[in-house]
Formats: sequence, C-alpha cells, structure tokens
Amino acid sequence: MDKGYDSSWDPRESEKGNLPASDEAYEQKYGKWVKRDWMDWLAKHLSFPFTATREEDEDDAYFQEGAADAPFRLGHTMEILGLEHEDDLCGIIVKAREKRRTGSVPLCDLEVTPKTDKNYWPIREYAVWFANR
Repeated sequence: MDKGYDSSWDPRESEKGNLPASDEAYEQKYGKWVKRDWMDWLAKHLSFPFTATREEDEDDAYFQEGAADAPFRLGHTMEILGLEHEDDLCGIIVKAREKRRTGSVPLCDLEVTPKTDKNYWPIREYAVWFANR
C-alpha cells in the first residue's frame, strides 16, 4: 500500500452518518464547498461568454415529439452569457443563448468541453457540489 495516501478523510460509519473520522479531516476535505458563496466564487472564476452543452435535464418533455427542436434542451450546445440568480430547487441559473434565442438554464445541467477549457473545472466543481448537497 502507498504510504503517502492520507486516509484521514475516508468516510467511516457512525451515528452521524458516513463521514470522515475527524471534524478536522471533514473540514479540510469538504468545508470549502459547504461554506462557499457559489455566485460570488463562480463570478470570479468563470470567463463569459463560454460554450456549454446541456448534459442533464429533469424535464421529461424531451421524450415528446418535437422536443429535440426546442431551444435549451438536453444535448444542445449554447453560449452562456452570465450568471442570473440562485434558485432554491435548481441552483444557480445562467443566461444562455442558442441560435437567436435567449433563455435561462440551470448551471448544474451544463458541461464545458474540453477539460482544457478554463471554465471546465469551476462548472464541474459546482455541478458535483450541487448533486451532493
């Protein structure tokens, strides 16, 4: 086994749930996300406009005929123009443009490619945090 591996933040079962063994380890591993003001942090770490693809969509309307032609749908690529507001259920909403239409899309549904794009990791970090909150 690699002696350089730090297992202090590995989850352990307890009455509090499946958490790291110590509060310090938890804070070091997860604390930055829990306390982060995502609107402010993303405003500082994203460069607008950027291109993203909608990879998630809770709406089941895309199974309906003609839904693939509607803007801002699953699998569509769009230009993200800026952050709009934060919603309790959907998280951060961004302003997006697809062809000649402008609309709103949940940021957690988007993915930036390739990984070398400077917006890839901030979007990915937010999406992972949002999915696990």
